[in-house]
Amino acid sequence: MQRRASRQPSFRSSGIDPSAVLSALPDPVLVVDGSGEIRYVNLEAQQFFDLSAAMMEGTPLVDLLPPDSPVMGLIEQVLRGSLRVSQEGVTIDTPRIGPHQVTVRVTAMGEPSDHVLVTINERSIARKIDNSLTHRHAARSVTAMAAMLAHEVKNPLSGIRGAAQLLEENCDEQDRVLTRLICDEADRIVALVNRMEVFSDERPLERGAVNIHTVLEHVRKVAQSGFARNIRFVERYDPSLPPVYGNRDQLIQIFLNLIKNAAEAAPEPGGEIVLSTSYQHGVRMALAGGDTRLHLPLLVSVQDNGDGIPEDLRSNLFDPFVTTKVNGTGLGLALVAKIIGDHGGVIEFDSQPRRTVFKVSLPMYDESQNTSDPAPAKGVRGARG
Repeated sequence: MQRRASRQPSFRSSGIDPSAVLSALPDPVLVVDGSGEIRYVNLEAQQFFDLSAAMMEGTPLVDLLPPDSPVMGLIEQVLRGSLRVSQEGVTIDTPRIGPHQVTVRVTAMGEPSDHVLVTINERSIARKIDNSLTHRHAARSVTAMAAMLAHEVKNPLSGIRGAAQLLEENCDEQDRVLTRLICDEADRIVALVNRMEVFSDERPLERGAVNIHTVLEHVRKVAQSGFARNIRFVERYDPSLPPVYGNRDQLIQIFLNLIKNAAEAAPEPGGEIVLSTSYQHGVRMALAGGDTRLHLPLLVSVQDNGDGIPEDLRSNLFDPFVTTKVNGTGLGLALVAKIIGDHGGVIEFDSQPRRTVFKVSLPMYDESQNTSDPAPAKGVRGARG
């Protein structure tokens, strides 16, 4: 008896959109035709190259990568008849994203092959999520430390300072210098603990619709009137961006800290900070210990052209007291991580010489969220970009 071959359902008969499958992949994917034009890019490719599909699709690949890029050679091999080729350690370098070490795979599409599929593998999605969760855990560790310091350090310091003041009343001028030093150092430690008490504030955020471009414009003006007066700012905004679901004052705190760090890292002269916003279609973040998935479509980036973050600090950059500044406390980025975590957002960074970028992913405002908060945040108004 002849066995009938089983028929496998096609994408079309299953109601599955092939482009949706490609957009769900964790690696950047491009489809390039025989003339070298980009015909399709998935979501990860748009994020990798920091360009929208509208700007990439229909343009020659040489407008994106130099003609001598190894990627061009791999595509040419497949168009000449190879089925699949790959190369590790390829450097992809563009003015927008800087240098990235990647593995490139090029696969033929159809016979004869007149289109090729280009896949770029930089790092696994697991590592991205692990980094994001690490930053959240760092913020939580600061919260616990702040609560402990407030209860266990300030009271003994008050006693030490009081004892030093009593001694000061009955000692000579030489010893009075030492008692004054004790008081000054006690005051300095109390001031540091006071700064950390903000981490132990567990009150729910008052949130509403925030125009992130208004926030960035305010922070830029503050920066240019003070610590960043000699810095050149470049703004690359998506004017159609919907509002952020957040607290305006705390969002200002986030980006004021990030821009201040960028300004201090930028060279003098020639310092440059690039502020950019974009919409990430389909980006969701799974929270540890539950099934909740946060929709984080709004991406805000702060980029500087400084020397980059030292390799030995990168894994602990959001921990308290980690800093490269001579007189820094190392609490700025820890505070940033906490506030972003309170918003349900995620912060990542990528650092190369002459290009360090911090990327903040935030939730979008939805009308239904009006009922979830007791009151809208003070000074927050809903607006589109």
